[in-house]
Amino acid sequence: MTTDLSAPGTTDTGSTTAGGGKRLRPPFGVSAVSLLAVLIALFSLVPLGYVAYMTVATGWDTAVELIFRPRVGELLLNTVMLTVITVPLCLVLGAGGAWLVERTTLRGHRWWAVALAAPLAIPAFVNSYSWVSAVPSLEGIWSGVLIATLSYFPLVYIPAAAALGRLDPAIEQSAASLGLGSWAVFFRVVLPQLRIALTGGALLVSLHLLAEYGAFAMIRFDTFTTAIMVQFQSTFNGTAGNMLASVLVFLCLILLLAEVKSRGTARYARIGSGAPAKATRLPLRHYQLPAQLSLAAVTVLAFGVPVWFVLRWLIAGGSEVWAADEFLPALLQTLMYGAVGAAVTIVVAFPMAYLAVRRPSGFSKLLELSNYVTSSLPGIVVGLAFVTVTIRAVPGIYQTAGVLVAAYVLLFLPRALVNLRSGLAQAPKELDEAAQSLGKAPLTSFVRVTLRLTAPAAAGGAALVFLAIVNELTATLLLSPNGTRTLATEFWSKSSEIDYSGAAPYALLMILLSAPMTYLLFQQSKKVAGQ
Repeated sequence: MTTDLSAPGTTDTGSTTAGGGKRLRPPFGVSAVSLLAVLIALFSLVPLGYVAYMTVATGWDTAVELIFRPRVGELLLNTVMLTVITVPLCLVLGAGGAWLVERTTLRGHRWWAVALAAPLAIPAFVNSYSWVSAVPSLEGIWSGVLIATLSYFPLVYIPAAAALGRLDPAIEQSAASLGLGSWAVFFRVVLPQLRIALTGGALLVSLHLLAEYGAFAMIRFDTFTTAIMVQFQSTFNGTAGNMLASVLVFLCLILLLAEVKSRGTARYARIGSGAPAKATRLPLRHYQLPAQLSLAAVTVLAFGVPVWFVLRWLIAGGSEVWAADEFLPALLQTLMYGAVGAAVTIVVAFPMAYLAVRRPSGFSKLLELSNYVTSSLPGIVVGLAFVTVTIRAVPGIYQTAGVLVAAYVLLFLPRALVNLRSGLAQAPKELDEAAQSLGKAPLTSFVRVTLRLTAPAAAGGAALVFLAIVNELTATLLLSPNGTRTLATEFWSKSSEIDYSGAAPYALLMILLSAPMTYLLFQQSKKVAGQ
């Protein structure tokens, strides 16, 4: 039986497809969603536009003089050396830890799976504060390598563990049956299939190294970010600082291109029918104790030392460091900025996620890419861009809460976008089509079907954005309105004055607020892996 949708008493909610079904109409029209996505993409390019404009406005001769000088060469050498040493160490710790947890008979492997992700809950500048408390003489590149490695190796471990959990062990079993030993199977079969996870983790570590300010400033190790901040504080957005920012952006773009190139064209997916084989864990035998001691050492250094010294300074400071009139305003303002920034980011990300899932095309991919490029830029570059644009174009909004929230949106938009995309993918458009075919208006079906099904993913994305805002330092230092006090800025103010006891409460609160983000990332990785 067919229904005449043009007959009286029925509602035409969309055109008919060739198969006789209804074509889904978005609640606000494709053109409106596309327009919003384009405006968001243009807005996200403000930092890149700022860098390009300042480079051109400086003039070729002046730009060459400022970029090709000994100081820039020194900063470049520090940055390259830091990256070349730290990234391989993070790869070894991350991939090695993931392999032990997911592919061996490691005792307590479920506990170790969480313990190796836990250091991500410690902001890098809090880690540096703790290690300076332990060894006050820490400074220079090797100290930077130590702190960066302990802070960022979980960025490799989490995706590597998820990828190992997703691999079909039958491939490894087939290789072993052909006579390959355990190490040969790992290097010739397992490791190549971890390429995407490892290169992605290496990119995240590298971008964090370029963006980090507090951790390296505390140990007096000069990088582009610390040098830009010094230039800004001494000359208020001087030309030299802008040229350093252009070099930093150039390095970020090189890293992005290198990561895309390193992925290769190979595909690592299991095809065909049947269930994946059950993983056979490699017996550790007499390597059990060395493995346990190695993981214990990493966990103690990366998580135990920071927590111990934060608690030690808290005890040394006594009850006075918990004066409510000092830490309570910082906590409340942090929670406010985190909640508002997370909500705005989710709303801003939705049009782009909707286009990517419901109207995929080269155009939607290009719009999405613009956001990923901007989010890869260090917070100090985004902060300088907003400082310059607001002072020159709209001085009335300089150092207002709205500008700070806008910077948070640009920095953390992909965290919301990735979650929204997965949520929309799990909300089939056929359900919207069914609702519209029953006479529901597009907006009604969108709210009652799509939004309800996407809500859990949106909440997860909002949580990640919220907790990223809690730990953000450089953009907040540059853009926060006068009188603003967040946990990160108050911690930095106290620690810069060598008031380590006074800084301890803010460090502890940041760790406690960051712990849910770490657990959420870990759980999401396991969910993707189908575990």
